[in-house]
Amino acid sequence: MNTHPVKNESAPPSFIDFPDGRRLAYHLSEGKLPGVVFMGGFKSDMAGVKATALETFCRKEGRRFLRFDYSGHGRSSGDFRQNTIGSWKQDALDMIDQVAMGRNILVGSSMGAWIVLLVARERPQGIAGLIGIASAADFTERLIWQKLDDAQKKQLEEEGVIYLPSCAGQEPYPITSRLIKDGRQHLLLDKKIAIHAPVRLIHGDKDEDVPWQMSVALMDCIVSPDISLELVKDGDHRLSQPEHLEILCRTIACHPALDPVIRQGDRKNPLPATKFDGNAVTPCNLHSNPKIPASPPDHAPSIPAGRFTH
Repeated sequence: MNTHPVKNESAPPSFIDFPDGRRLAYHLSEGKLPGVVFMGGFKSDMAGVKATALETFCRKEGRRFLRFDYSGHGRSSGDFRQNTIGSWKQDALDMIDQVAMGRNILVGSSMGAWIVLLVARERPQGIAGLIGIASAADFTERLIWQKLDDAQKKQLEEEGVIYLPSCAGQEPYPITSRLIKDGRQHLLLDKKIAIHAPVRLIHGDKDEDVPWQMSVALMDCIVSPDISLELVKDGDHRLSQPEHLEILCRTIACHPALDPVIRQGDRKNPLPATKFDGNAVTPCNLHSNPKIPASPPDHAPSIPAGRFTH
């Protein structure tokens, strides 16, 4: 296995080569631990605004930060259509094991939140905490397969791939039968999830791609007693506007793994959170958005139709 580090902040990404032929692209900013690792969504790459905003924040705080491209995404090698939830989970595990060793807060956006959960189950000793943004656990089953009509299911089974519309006028996304079948080996929302680290979930209440009720269902499944869900008023799936990045940076700043006041159990006087203005982060009001307490509902909520795209 060979790594090709790039130290210049404005340089192209670094690469790590694996014996099976994979070459994964990444950006690593060194700093104190616990570090922060960002995992992107379906068909997204590490150059997205959430990943780079978090990188800006972590550099300012002197904290280690890793963002990377899964196989078949961005600058990494591989054919997107040949990859699955399982292969992207393995990418994430390898990056943590080989590049971001030690304790980390894992941050996952959309599909990335599903990958984060799978990684946390396999590397519990290295997990300081989790943050899920518009979490799309089990999306291959709940938001794709269950929403296909009979003709689409038949086409997928016979041809091995169908193409579904994407958002923002992008090319249609290829959905393969191997993605659906592999996804069934990694489903989480039908059982309790043995994650005990602090978990923070963020979801827009106007998310038309992944309904916010999926985050409520996820909160009900995770066994950690320290878990909360923040609903963002009028927030869409991407949550990439400056006010949304402010919430994300604030969630990192006040995470129990980093905030010594909260870590000591004093939630009445938390440390100041942060505000992202596009270039830097500055103190802001902690309570600009309400949080739903972590008491689970008596029954898992019904999940309305979504139009999952990324």
